[in-house]
Amino acid sequence: MDDLPDLVESEQAMRRHVESLGLDFPAGLAVSSIYRAANAVRAYASNEVLRPYDLTWTGFVVMWVVWIFDGMETRHAAEASAISKATLTGVVKTLEARGWIRKQGRADDRRLVELHLTDDGRRLMEEVYPRFNAVESRLVAGLSGRGMSDMTESLREIVRTVEKSQLR
Repeated sequence: MDDLPDLVESEQAMRRHVESLGLDFPAGLAVSSIYRAANAVRAYASNEVLRPYDLTWTGFVVMWVVWIFDGMETRHAAEASAISKATLTGVVKTLEARGWIRKQGRADDRRLVELHLTDDGRRLMEEVYPRFNAVESRLVAGLSGRGMSDMTESLREIVRTVEKSQLR
């Protein structure tokens, strides 16, 4: 196969390989669709919005989390960004070098480190995020208001299920 398979070809290949195993094909199809959609959105938004700022997806996510919470402890920033603490260390080093983020020891416990956006980092997010949101709007423009609401609630339910599973 020379060309990257499209959505339909991928689903057909998946069905051929798992149907005889007696598995829950609709569940597999749903989760693989989430994966494909997330990767497609990530690639598209990265190319359309982030690349001109020399900002990676992971760097953007870390900055976004720190931005919306007006600072965040490193361990929580890593978790909220869905990356390891080791990955966060490298990302923060890059963002610090660009003058967009700074580390600060907590007053109540100097062993804990918080991340904060610099003034330049805040200005960057105020410039980048509206462009990012415009991409988000374009990507869901084909959905009805009800379809978008249903999709959002379904995805939230999946997140809640994962969060409950992690607490056990």
